[in-house]
Amino acid sequence: MPHLEIERKYLIRMPDSMFLSGGRTDRIIQTYLLPAPGFPSRRVRMRRSPDGSVVYTYTCKGIADGISRTEEERVIAEEEYAALLRQADPACNPIEKQRTVLPYRGRILEIDVYPFWKHTAVLEIELKTPDEIPEIPPQIIVLADVSQERRYSNHAMARHIPQEPV
Repeated sequence: MPHLEIERKYLIRMPDSMFLSGGRTDRIIQTYLLPAPGFPSRRVRMRRSPDGSVVYTYTCKGIADGISRTEEERVIAEEEYAALLRQADPACNPIEKQRTVLPYRGRILEIDVYPFWKHTAVLEIELKTPDEIPEIPPQIIVLADVSQERRYSNHAMARHIPQEPV
């Protein structure tokens, strides 16, 4: 069942490895699929945890309205993942990243580190309302709020990797 995802996204300076060691880091490969009616963005994701376990998910996202959009996500079996990969959008490259999940003051921070940037990472924070301003740990240096900048969405980066803002 679709739910409303409300999320702020920030370009940040690459966090210190000691800071990141306070969370759990998974390796993610996500592949964007051809769009479907009502869902301009569809993807499958393979997420490998440090213990070696793997979770596969299928996600459909609706059109963004500011920092909000509908999202439907479900865990799938490896066989369905493999079948859905045959619907991969040829205009998109798979996105690989290391995602560190950290709890902070009642919120979950997700920090994505990409292999194509050396000094920049992305921080995502889900919110309850669009007007909420999340608190960010002092160890994180925010370069820009890119919540509404399409070029920094993973889907857009699968088509074209933006130059690293140093």
